[in-house]
Amino acid sequence: MRVQSNTVSIQTVPISFTKVLFETIKIGIIKSNLIAMIAGLSVALFVHQIPLMDKIGNMTLALIGSSLVIGAAGIFNNLYDRDIDRIMERTKNRPTVSGIIDIRSGLFLGIWIAIGGLVSLYLASPLSAFVGFLGLFLYVVPYTMWTKRRTIYNTEVGSLSGAIPPLIGWAAISPDILHPHAIALFLLMVIWQMPHFYAIGIRRMEEYRAANIPMLPVVKGIHRTYVQMNVYLVALFLVSFLFWSFNPYIAIANAILSLVWLVMSINGYQRKPEDKWARSMFIFSLNHITVLLLMIVCYSLGALLL
Repeated sequence: MRVQSNTVSIQTVPISFTKVLFETIKIGIIKSNLIAMIAGLSVALFVHQIPLMDKIGNMTLALIGSSLVIGAAGIFNNLYDRDIDRIMERTKNRPTVSGIIDIRSGLFLGIWIAIGGLVSLYLASPLSAFVGFLGLFLYVVPYTMWTKRRTIYNTEVGSLSGAIPPLIGWAAISPDILHPHAIALFLLMVIWQMPHFYAIGIRRMEEYRAANIPMLPVVKGIHRTYVQMNVYLVALFLVSFLFWSFNPYIAIANAILSLVWLVMSINGYQRKPEDKWARSMFIFSLNHITVLLLMIVCYSLGALLL
């Protein structure tokens, strides 16, 4: 199946349906959030010493349901942000901006994907569906529709929905989502997102300013963002202690990664141009969370299989 793009050119360039769909649901964000969801699921299995095959159905449903719910959140965000997306370089070619996906089609797709995702999560566990709905609601309403365009604290609000995936995975296995290890994963994701998105905010500062989005560096300046970023990096280091009872090596790994990130922040801010410093901070943030979450998954599942 192929979709034709509406362009003002002599020849119409065909665009694959898959490409349009993946750009609309934000496939990159789905992939990154699934790693966090699997981490929550894996730790819950490990903590309760549940054999892997006993929960294979729940795991599969959680994987499908999380993918669909996160994809639905991306669709709703793209639809609501069409006006500002066309201003920003990295978002101006989204299907919802170009008109390939219109409002009616987007809403139809988003609603049915959301329903399918929540049903899948409900079959894994009703609590998992509730947590998934909470994450979807937080992203679409308090973040996208309310704080993103109104306050510098939009990043803090957005980080709450971004930290929900580990709880979805945990809830698919066990109802005790207030377990200390579940809370540790949630706090890790909340705090990690702050310097990560501040780095994006600095890199894309002029685009956010043009779109009138009150990101912290746009409103308060880069130095204030730098200071606040370092505060969160210290907090990220302190989160390491919450993982000590789970596995000391993972706690130490997060502590080392957080300290390296903090040193990079301080030295880079003093020695590098601001855009290069922000880029290095962004790249390290991705490496940090990827390495740590993979360590958590490998340790949890490895311990169960051995």
